[in-house]
Amino acid sequence: MKKIQTFLTLFSLFFLLGGCVNKTYSQQERIFLVFKTSSIKYADLGFMYEGEEDLKIEMYSNGQALKALKISQTSICLSLFECLDKKTFNQKVLSEYYPHDILSHILRGDKIFSSQNLLNEKNGFSQKISNIGKYEIDYRVLDNKIIFRDTLNAITIKVKRLK
Repeated sequence: MKKIQTFLTLFSLFFLLGGCVNKTYSQQERIFLVFKTSSIKYADLGFMYEGEEDLKIEMYSNGQALKALKISQTSICLSLFECLDKKTFNQKVLSEYYPHDILSHILRGDKIFSSQNLLNEKNGFSQKISNIGKYEIDYRVLDNKIIFRDTLNAITIKVKRLK
């Protein structure tokens, strides 16, 4: 009986403390990030941490950590205190007409808008996507560079993976 009680206590403790462990990321890269919208303007070095479901970017200026951008399955957080669900983030920062998971796809270099207008190229791919009055997107993932431009909404996101 004592062994069962000890086992249950240890199992419960392990289970409770397991929730306090920081997320682990499978990939870490140094990047140069340009993020320009009507509400955010940033261009400098940073680190991108990728997990299976989460993505985190720590942004630096002059060697000092400025902000962190964390993207989970349901929300996007800028620094520690400002978290929004993806739809609200798009409405406030990007465009209300974008799919809710577009930012994660862009930062990872994945295809957007269900691979609409996809053109495979020798060293990557490109997409030109437009919807009159809503967006005019030119998106390229070539070599170690990701470039997303929406000329209608004045949005530019560039990621260059540094070695």
